Amino acid sequence: MSQYVEVYSLFTDFDVSLFRSGKHFKLYEKFGSHVIDVNGVEGVYFSVWAPNASSVAVAGNFNAWNPHTHKLFVRWDESGIWEGFIPGLKNGEIYKYQIVSNQGEKLEKADPFALKAELPPRTASIVSTTWYEWEDSEWLKERGARVGLNKPVSVYEMHLGSWMRSPANPEEFLNYRDIAKALVPYILEAGFTHVEFLPVMEHPYYPSWGYQITGYFAATSRYGSPQDLMFLIEELHKNNIGVILDWVPSHFPEDAHGLHRFDGSYLYEHEDRRKGFHPDWKSYIFNYGRNEVRSFLISNALFWLERYHVDGLRVDAVASMLYLDYSRKENEWIPNEFGGRENLEAVHFLKEFNEAVYLHFPDVHSIAEESTSWPGVTKPTFANGLGFGMKWMMGWMNDTLSYFKEDPINRKYHHDKMTFGTVYAFHENFMLPFSHDEVVHGKESLIYKMPGDEWQKFANLRALYLYMFTFSGTKLLFMGSEFGQTSEWNVNQSLDFHLLEYEPHKKTLKFIHSLNSIYKEQPALYEKSFQGDGFEWVELGDHLNSVFVYLRKGNDPKDQLLVILNLTPTVRNEYRIGVPFAGKWEVLLNSDSEAYYGSDYPVEVSDSEELPWMNQPFSISVSVPPLSGLILKQAK
Repeated sequence: MSQYVEVYSLFTDFDVSLFRSGKHFKLYEKFGSHVIDVNGVEGVYFSVWAPNASSVAVAGNFNAWNPHTHKLFVRWDESGIWEGFIPGLKNGEIYKYQIVSNQGEKLEKADPFALKAELPPRTASIVSTTWYEWEDSEWLKERGARVGLNKPVSVYEMHLGSWMRSPANPEEFLNYRDIAKALVPYILEAGFTHVEFLPVMEHPYYPSWGYQITGYFAATSRYGSPQDLMFLIEELHKNNIGVILDWVPSHFPEDAHGLHRFDGSYLYEHEDRRKGFHPDWKSYIFNYGRNEVRSFLISNALFWLERYHVDGLRVDAVASMLYLDYSRKENEWIPNEFGGRENLEAVHFLKEFNEAVYLHFPDVHSIAEESTSWPGVTKPTFANGLGFGMKWMMGWMNDTLSYFKEDPINRKYHHDKMTFGTVYAFHENFMLPFSHDEVVHGKESLIYKMPGDEWQKFANLRALYLYMFTFSGTKLLFMGSEFGQTSEWNVNQSLDFHLLEYEPHKKTLKFIHSLNSIYKEQPALYEKSFQGDGFEWVELGDHLNSVFVYLRKGNDPKDQLLVILNLTPTVRNEYRIGVPFAGKWEVLLNSDSEAYYGSDYPVEVSDSEELPWMNQPFSISVSVPPLSGLILKQAK
């Protein structure tokens, strides 16, 4: 093995110029470790950004971790890029960068652009590749027609390490490929259009759920290789299931091998803790005002979209990025140049990120987890919006769960929690989330948030789900909720799939399948998800009976659906409801059906009468079962 580093560069002057100006969005093609051929000799090219370094060397098993034999060369252009070619190295080589700062501090760092990392708790990078012979061209070709904002989007949010463990050993993770074998038929059975993975990027601390990332370009080795993850995504695509990844540009941990003080300086983060340290998560906030950092992050977003063929990114903790005083007390934050609390650098970054994503991949989804009333999160950047495609509707989620937790006898006093959402429902393109955060840390599972005995809990849960699937907006449900998991989510074990042996849980999963089927089959539920004229209250004031009635509308008036919710255990016989059309109305879905563990109370729907009611020209009489939801449509 040659004990030297050759001068070599993948960077052109234009690359360097783009990087330094914050406009290079394909940095993964240049930085990191790349197996290449130089003058007929195979080896590995390394490059890393470390402007405060006086020396950078590559150390690994190949040189017995000697920090002196394989030193990289610093570029002449003051870009802070160190690079070089080491002959004889191949994929699979384990390495770190040995960095000596200008102040003499010695650091050992993993490669920020590594495509693979050692299995935690080990922390070295591994020379690897994202080459894969993809077989999902048909999905990619048709993706634009499948996933537009006027199409059904029903997301199954999941954490790969705790969805299902090895049947032979519950302590062992499944490989991405084994997950594919179990997950694809399960998603097809449940009927979701997309899965969303909690962060799959490499993270040292498993209980962080993946939100404390050290390897932004490395799929975690806990579940296999990059190609194994690609196989999982490909199998989902082959079955017309989209893939969304959680992405975390908001903060990173202080692990010694990670980005924190990478070259002995505050390179990726702010030096001033009032801007650079996150008090809630004890982590570090990216310096969005630094051009090279923006290039790093946007390159990372495009990397997952390009190399892993993912169909969307859900951006975590956007609110923490937007506000300089987020979770801070007085005098613990620095106002912006105009004296305000808005993080103008983060705003600029988010706009640039969304512009880059939709420029390169116009047929994917960019989704914000943003919990405040920041205006224009899903408005185009040219209209001074942030440019996201969708935003989580956190207010709707909080109000809805608060309402359903109430004993039905008290719900008449909380009626407005169910109706208030329509005041602002069309200000943004909203996704309705019942996410992982709602079933952990003492919040209980969704089924145990519901009041009453076992039957009432499941009846309430089905009514909750029917309301979610028929309200305006796209849908997201966290794993386990689809079959009424009784325990809180535990990241250290599999879901309680054994519950599916029992009728209430098995039939709840069947109900989710029926909801997803109707959602995908009925244009009124998705064509105008984000338009005010796609939703109309018919009855929103019957607080005494806790009954809600509304219409969902598509482009064709004949597609209109009538939704009736009776959220008390009392049957509402001959309940008169206004309808827009004459004729018969038939029940498409009844959450009280015995098929879903309901009481199977007989639902009777009269023919319409020319009797105006509830501001509608016609009306029908309906017997509405207890704690139920009904979806009706005009009979053909």
